[in-house]
Amino acid sequence: MGEGDGDVFYSLEDDVKETPSKPVEVAPTPVEEEQPLEDVEILDAEIVMQATGDYKVEWPLVGMDCPDCASKATKALNLMPQVSSPVVSATSGEVKLSVDLEKGALSEVSNVLRSLGHAPDTEHHHLKGVKAANVAKRNNTTLRELKKLFRLQPGILDADIEKDGRILLQMVTSGDQELLKKRDEAIEQVCGSQPKYVATTSNRLRPDQFRLLGAAFALPLLLIIIVLELIGIEGWIPAAIAIPGIIVSSYQMFREAIASVVNRQLGFQVLTSLAVIGACGLMMWEEALIVAILVALTAHLEGDALMKAREAMQGGLDRLPRVARRVPDKKSFTPSAIQIGGASSISLPMAPAGGHADSEPEQVPIDLLSVGDLIEVRSGELVPADGRIVDGRGALNKAPLTGESVPEDVQEGDFVQAGLVLARGPVILKVEAVGEATQLFELIEAVHTFRDEPPRLQASIERFTAIWIPVVLFGAFGVYWFMYPDNWKIILLLWVVACPCALLLAAPVPHAAALANSAHMGAIARGGNVLERLAKVNHVFLDKTGTLTSGKPSIGKVVMAKGRRREASVALAAGIEARSSHPYAEALREFAEEQKIQAVEVKKIKDVNAGIQAMRNKEEVLMLRPDALSEYKIELPAELKKEVELAESQGHGASVLAKGGKCVALFTFVHDDTRQGADELIPELHKMGIHVQILSGDQQGAVDRFASSVGLPKTDAFGNQSPEDKVAVVRSRSDISVTMMVGDGFNDAAALAVADVGVAVGSGESVNVEAADVLIPGDDPRMLADLLKLARRTERNFKQNLTFSILVTITLVYAVINGFYSALWVGVLVHEASVILVILNGARLAEGTGTVTLVKNTFIAMWEATITALQTGRKQLNEMRS
Repeated sequence: MGEGDGDVFYSLEDDVKETPSKPVEVAPTPVEEEQPLEDVEILDAEIVMQATGDYKVEWPLVGMDCPDCASKATKALNLMPQVSSPVVSATSGEVKLSVDLEKGALSEVSNVLRSLGHAPDTEHHHLKGVKAANVAKRNNTTLRELKKLFRLQPGILDADIEKDGRILLQMVTSGDQELLKKRDEAIEQVCGSQPKYVATTSNRLRPDQFRLLGAAFALPLLLIIIVLELIGIEGWIPAAIAIPGIIVSSYQMFREAIASVVNRQLGFQVLTSLAVIGACGLMMWEEALIVAILVALTAHLEGDALMKAREAMQGGLDRLPRVARRVPDKKSFTPSAIQIGGASSISLPMAPAGGHADSEPEQVPIDLLSVGDLIEVRSGELVPADGRIVDGRGALNKAPLTGESVPEDVQEGDFVQAGLVLARGPVILKVEAVGEATQLFELIEAVHTFRDEPPRLQASIERFTAIWIPVVLFGAFGVYWFMYPDNWKIILLLWVVACPCALLLAAPVPHAAALANSAHMGAIARGGNVLERLAKVNHVFLDKTGTLTSGKPSIGKVVMAKGRRREASVALAAGIEARSSHPYAEALREFAEEQKIQAVEVKKIKDVNAGIQAMRNKEEVLMLRPDALSEYKIELPAELKKEVELAESQGHGASVLAKGGKCVALFTFVHDDTRQGADELIPELHKMGIHVQILSGDQQGAVDRFASSVGLPKTDAFGNQSPEDKVAVVRSRSDISVTMMVGDGFNDAAALAVADVGVAVGSGESVNVEAADVLIPGDDPRMLADLLKLARRTERNFKQNLTFSILVTITLVYAVINGFYSALWVGVLVHEASVILVILNGARLAEGTGTVTLVKNTFIAMWEATITALQTGRKQLNEMRS
């Protein structure tokens, strides 16, 4: 690819998804019927208009491994007229922005990021049945200009034309649906036929592959230079050998440095490029080669370490996949493998049905799926769309929703939700909803968004580095002028060692890993700021009903007042509670159904203090807690009063039905539904030095009895708490402690909001979830202790990273100023090693991943990537020769 395509800067960086350890599955390329060139309709290129409109888009990036890189990329995007609200995330490796296509093409935005070393990390798709020569003739243009024409189309990040005439596109596959629709319409207009996209690979070298090839080329030259120095050969011979190695190994670094300067950003690549150029100027060939090789290798290691950390963070609800395997039809589908057994499964390969490649699933962008399509999901994969199983059986990991670690068996006819992981498969689903229409879309987007929200300390670190970097940049000249006037190399040394990459990663990596771990456990926290507060919690308030209990009590007794009929009273009570989500209301409705009693219709239902009020035949009817009857001047009959006292002594709840100012019936509720693990939660929190209290709207007797059963003294059990009472208690305690309020009901929302950390448990009501800092869809109370432990581990990990990165930077600067070493490569090596160690240390917080495993996988991946780069480079050379 050339670099002279007018305004569009394009080179070797035609990136495919950077997953060296997981090869991209390429759909088989069928024999395509090519339209004869002479039959192509010629279309004037001037009428192919560029789309307009403002759209929100996002896509993953290659090499986005440092908050400083993300910050510089964001600043560069802010200079572009068509871009607004850009957000580049180092933790997720993605960019999100709004683009105004009237002011410029999306490919120009992608090009700026590519020039900084962050090409799109999206699959390539070729246009099935379309040849470049035909399309060029149709649009009355050349092949060179055709690439530019495709790049002007909406939703296109990049375009390329292979030597065999295939047109390769990199596209945004998620975002505004109107943009995706316009993309397909524009491609159809250019090509003259409806586009059919097929996932494929590109033979072009990615930036990371070019780095590795450069390092592999320069390494033997470095050994030769060292030998020449040992035998005393100097002058033009070492220079002639070293200069080609320096140019090839530093090429990508120089490109990124130039792009940084053009975009008015001073990145680490600029500093290391100056270091290499300075070493060449001093005829220090060995040192120049070492720095160039180290930068190439450590840049790849750093990016791969963060990529492995992101993979370790994939547990729990993450993002919907960008592609899906669409099956032509159920009859023609034959699974490519049948899995036998559980964890130690055996795969038995099977031939495609009828031996036709067309019966195999094809990978398509997720936005091309439609309701009614059949898709295949394999073991360990994220489910791309809501659907019902029509073939196969497996196990679905529902831990993010239920907290249950054991996968749930699913079979034909079962509904499967997008965003969850199929632990065992494969299965065929009939699609019922895609993208934003899926049930868990908003929850998945929340997880993804919260993971990128930085902790409060990150802002302080960024403010510090904003001061630190200019001080070092200009201070280096002062050190040179006043301390080492004969050694200008000191400036380069200080610039290299003072770049605060490790410091900027000290907080984001552990917090992102911890947030992903919490999602895997089934707890969704709203960003690193929440984790910071959780780590400091020392006082926890627990709602009883729905939090420590299942919230599903059962009817104990129905006691009638004198002269009242039982069936009519149950029917009236069920009518009053018809719209309530309170556990007592659900128990009463279930009781009426069991008794086959039809609820009567009541009007003007509304919540009142300690109960519900309604109207029946122009008469006021109430369902109240017994102690609230006095507010309505209703007297409790002696026979009902005795039953209330008995219920309280047994720890049961009670509600009184009143009509026309008189008591009609008493309903008692049995609380024998303590959640499994509730009795373990309280002692565990006490071991952590956390004071625990129960706040409940239930009667004091029931709360006291329950508190004793889970290991709490009665002094820490508060019953008869109205929503206002809960707010007052939480607010007063928050003045002297860091508080956490845990609840699940509507009446907990205000208390959740005033606590330092609010936790909503269970399915959650909308007002409750919005007020909460953490959402736990599951029903295991022990998760609260696990979450607090995770937050404290995260805090310790962050402090380790912070201390280590500061010490490394200060030590390196001190060592340079005092002349302890003068080799540029030493500073580069220690600087890059510190970045990698900070990433690996933070990634330890991700579920099921140890540091040793991450290190091993990172180096294995680099070796495999080097082999792949050599193979790709050889293919590209062969193409150039042919």
